[in-house]
Formats: sequence, structure tokens, C-alpha cells
Amino acid sequence: MPSKDSLFAFTLPEVVAEVVQLSQLACSGAVRSLWMFKPAFQRFRDIWRSYRHRFVPWVALNLSKNEKTLRKVTERCRDKVVPDEEVLRSLWKLFSALIRSHGADHRELRAAHVTKEVPCIEEEQPAEKPECRHDAMLRCLGFCIDRQPSTLPSAGTGVFVTKGFVPGGATVAMYPGTVYQAYEPILLQSISNPFVFRCIDGVLVDGNDKGISRMVFRSCSGRDRLGPFMMSDTSWLTATPHNPLAVGQYVNNCSNERPANVCYQEFDVPDKFPLELYQYLPNVNYSQDARRPLRCVVLVSLRDIAAGEELFSNYFTIVN
Repeated sequence: MPSKDSLFAFTLPEVVAEVVQLSQLACSGAVRSLWMFKPAFQRFRDIWRSYRHRFVPWVALNLSKNEKTLRKVTERCRDKVVPDEEVLRSLWKLFSALIRSHGADHRELRAAHVTKEVPCIEEEQPAEKPECRHDAMLRCLGFCIDRQPSTLPSAGTGVFVTKGFVPGGATVAMYPGTVYQAYEPILLQSISNPFVFRCIDGVLVDGNDKGISRMVFRSCSGRDRLGPFMMSDTSWLTATPHNPLAVGQYVNNCSNERPANVCYQEFDVPDKFPLELYQYLPNVNYSQDARRPLRCVVLVSLRDIAAGEELFSNYFTIVN
């Protein structure tokens, strides 16, 4: 029968082996715990990366680190790169081509609103063969753009010039979405939403094509329609927008290595804009009784852009 002391007698190798075994068990348990939380950590990281550009303290702390990504203007009135007339001319030209390419007849719409005294597009015969929206864009503006995987790491989707040549000062894209005045509610729509664009005067444009933002846009667009005629374009919520310019929400932010080649410019739709062309505007007011023109945001080229180049903008404009 062993003595009492022999029950607690271990050799040094046995003690070391026991400690190693316990350490391995503890490590494996910790690894399993971390593995269980890995999806949550990854989800939090993705949310933070998409939200941080709207988190004011983070923006303030990081402005000095990315000087080349900032656009600076001396005052609000100097924010425009090209006159509004140039933007209007480009949109009018493209939308007129789109409406003719589909052979649409809007004489009823014009007759119903003859009292508004707005100019209408010139009467032309429809094209013999339906023209692709990108072909119409190439013919009218001299270039095409489309969504493709971005060249930036972890940036997701980007916007590229796929055909033709973009001259400096051209209207390259539009930022679609529901337009909110500074006093209108947008809290629920802004949660986990990286596509809320803030204009200099506080007007917000929600360019998210998913979730509650999608439902709000469809609801407001249906509210504003005039019988069978749409007064805004809901097709930007799909993979094939009727207006090929309506992909501006996917233009990525520039970096120190890849400077901006386009910039945002606010554009208020004038009263003289033809009613039959409203169907291609990818914006709608959240409130039906908004006492101001419809706000659109366009992207204007800062330099010549060749086919194959990705579009990059400045997410932040500093008004001194």
C-alpha cells in the first residue's frame, strides 16, 4: 500500500507535460471563443469603415493626414466648377436622346400642362431602331460610364469610363436619391447608410438603393406621378438604370495616390425644364410641398478622363 506522501509524488517531466497539456487546452478554448466572435468583429469593422467618413470626430482627426483628398473653396458661391447652364444643356441633350430612342410620345402630357408654359423638346421622328441607353450617351456626350469592381482595395463597386473620352468640365454622372430639406426627418434612413450626401446648404440626398431608403424613394415617386407619366426615375434602384448617368453614388473617394478627377456640384432643376424629361431625373423630394426647386447633385470632370479610368471624387469640401 503506498504511503500518504507517494500520492503527491510527481517527477519533473510529468509536471512539465501536465502544464503543457493544460496550456494547450486553455489556448484551444480561447481560440474557439475568438472564432465564435470573428463574424461579429468583421461585421463591426465593415460598418465602421463605411460609417467613419460621417463620424465628425474621426473626420476632424484625420483631415490633416489626407490633405490631397480634400477639396477647398473660399466661399459657397465658388463651389461650382461649371455654370448651371452647362449642366442643364448636357442633361437636356441626353434626356432628349433617350426619350426619342424609345419612341415615347408625350403630347398628352404637354397638352395637360400647357398652362405651365415650359418649353418642350423639339419634335423629331423616333429612331428607326431602338437605341441602347449607352449608345445614346456615347452619341450625345462622347463617352459612356458604368459600374465595375473598383481598383481600390476593399472599395467594392466603382464607376469607370468605359468608352469615349471625357473632356474637362463635362457632366459625368448624377447622384440619385430622395432629397431631404435640412428640417426633414432622416434618422431611420441614415442608420448604417453610407450613401447620405450632404450639400453645402444642409440639404441631404439619400442615395441608398436598398432597405427603407428604397421604399421611401418608390413611395415619393409614385406620389408625384401625373397619371401614367412618371416625374422621376426609379430605374436607378435596379442594375440597369434608364438614365446611364444615375450611378454617382458609387463613385469612390480619392486617395493621396489617386487624386480626384471629378467633383460634386449642386444643381437646382429650373422651371423651364421640360416636363416630359422629368422621367429621367433620379431624384425626388421627400416632401411634396417643398417650396424650392428639385435639388440634384451632378459630378463634373476636373480634367480630361480617358476610357478605362475609374472616377474618383472628394468626399469632403472645406469652405473657408
